[in-house]
Amino acid sequence: MIHSINWDSMAWKTIRPGVEQKAISGQGGTVAMHRLQPEHEPKPHSHVHEQIAYIVSGSVDFHIGGEVIRLDPGGVVVIPPNVMHHAVVIGPEEVINIDFFTPNRPEYAEANVWGRPM
Repeated sequence: MIHSINWDSMAWKTIRPGVEQKAISGQGGTVAMHRLQPEHEPKPHSHVHEQIAYIVSGSVDFHIGGEVIRLDPGGVVVIPPNVMHHAVVIGPEEVINIDFFTPNRPEYAEANVWGRPM
């Protein structure tokens, strides 16, 4: 069975003030869209998942391990598993980014196509 979803029909899920998310998981990975406001509080964290982040709009500094990488629209970064990281919005514009995680993160997904009906 093929599953599909339209993110425009999904509500934003508030993670914390200034950070919202929409996500879908498949069997092997999770895709999440995040909306970060300039005033959000960065939360350094790590996880067992590899994360690939693509910036759709806005500018962000990704703090990854001991490095800071500035990404503008079209920028992509790969964050290895188990590495401390966080994002800081640069400027007054919100940031929209798309993250791909592997293995999947079913706890993120509103629609988990392999474990719950859509």
